[in-house]
Amino acid sequence: MDLKDLFKNILDYVSREVTVRGWIRNHRDQKTFGFIDFSDGTSFQHLQIVYDETLTNFADVQKLLVGCAIEVTGEIVKSTGKQAYEMHAKKITLLGSCPEDYPIQPKRHTREYLREMAYLRPRTNMFQAVFKIRSVAAMAIHEYFQSHNYVYVHTPLITTADCEGSDQMFKITTLDMNNLPKENGQIDMKKDLFGRLAYVTGTGQLHGEAFAMAFKKIYTFGPTFRTENSNTKTHANEFWMIEPEIAFCDLEGLMDIEEEMLKYIVQYVLDNCPEEIDFCDQFIENGLKDKLHKLLNSKFTRITHHDVVDILKKAPVKWEFTPSYEDDIAKEHEKYITEYFNGPVFVTNWPKDIKAWYMKTNSDNKTVAAVDLEVPGAGELMGGSQREDDYDVLIKRAHDMGVDTDTVDWYCNLRRFGGCYHSGFGMGFERLIIYLTGVENIRDVIPFPRTPGSCEY
Repeated sequence: MDLKDLFKNILDYVSREVTVRGWIRNHRDQKTFGFIDFSDGTSFQHLQIVYDETLTNFADVQKLLVGCAIEVTGEIVKSTGKQAYEMHAKKITLLGSCPEDYPIQPKRHTREYLREMAYLRPRTNMFQAVFKIRSVAAMAIHEYFQSHNYVYVHTPLITTADCEGSDQMFKITTLDMNNLPKENGQIDMKKDLFGRLAYVTGTGQLHGEAFAMAFKKIYTFGPTFRTENSNTKTHANEFWMIEPEIAFCDLEGLMDIEEEMLKYIVQYVLDNCPEEIDFCDQFIENGLKDKLHKLLNSKFTRITHHDVVDILKKAPVKWEFTPSYEDDIAKEHEKYITEYFNGPVFVTNWPKDIKAWYMKTNSDNKTVAAVDLEVPGAGELMGGSQREDDYDVLIKRAHDMGVDTDTVDWYCNLRRFGGCYHSGFGMGFERLIIYLTGVENIRDVIPFPRTPGSCEY
């Protein structure tokens, strides 16, 4: 049986014989008895297995090393040690051996070392906590949207829509790099598999909007890819995104949804991962639980980019990056503004020249109806906007920003065929996990991270 089921109903199994299968996390063998710290991965809690020389293979069991896979049959009893219950083994069978030089020994390893052992690091307490929280947070996202009548859409990973700018998107081809077909001195993409230049997607947004015009409320949740050559703690070349799109929704309504969704996910994780959150609070980010509970009880501030810059300019702080009404706000500004309001902050109405071409232009013709959510201790967590629903304005904006409208003509046509005002946002899943666990580096919340110069496994 699974340890999760065993611990959930432990009183039902006291004095009963059960069989479990899993791995040895630690082994203390004595002359006439021994203790095995046992885990099967279904529960963050481990089971202590006690055995003695009544086992027919006692001598062989004493030789079992950390990392071995075993099957154990025994009786669940109250423990006299620090754990409440333990198993007295009646039979232990080796299912998979492990050598003495097994890299994950029962001691503290640095995160840098464990990144080099990415295929083994899920066996450590820290990464079992992180990836369990990741799993539960993903479930929370689906449950929130499904319970609010959203349709889950699988948008394509291969696209011809240059939605993020071709310099940020991976190109794909089946052409022979050593013998490229040419026409008029240029590579002839008509000879490629799709007959044209294609990319690995950087967002599911554009295709999601098409479905929002049919289902009213949709969300995407899947991998996205960017070629950004950045080695920061919060950037990766492959990551997951949550991107809802909602018809008949303006910017104010969008912020309502963002706040409600985030609070739902945080509460869901607190309810379903109490042991993992306790571990993260103790060993990763002291005060994590207080931070998450404070968010749940916060009313998110809503303020324009212009007013944020006003506050920053008046602040008694010597900024590394001078606040500007025409530019983005820096990390130091994000930190200050969340501390200033003592909680999460929605920053709205951004300068249009620094935002994407598909965002709704405001009546001042200087800003767009965009919003970023800044949260204490993490900075930007979500970014979204009301989408431009005027066809002529969208086309002009695309041309002004150098977007090849031939690649997104279908997207623009959504405005001509029963289009309506609508909004959407994106949230990087890994940034959410960083916030929920206190882990600082995105490389430690992705099972096998893909970052510049690193594509192992």
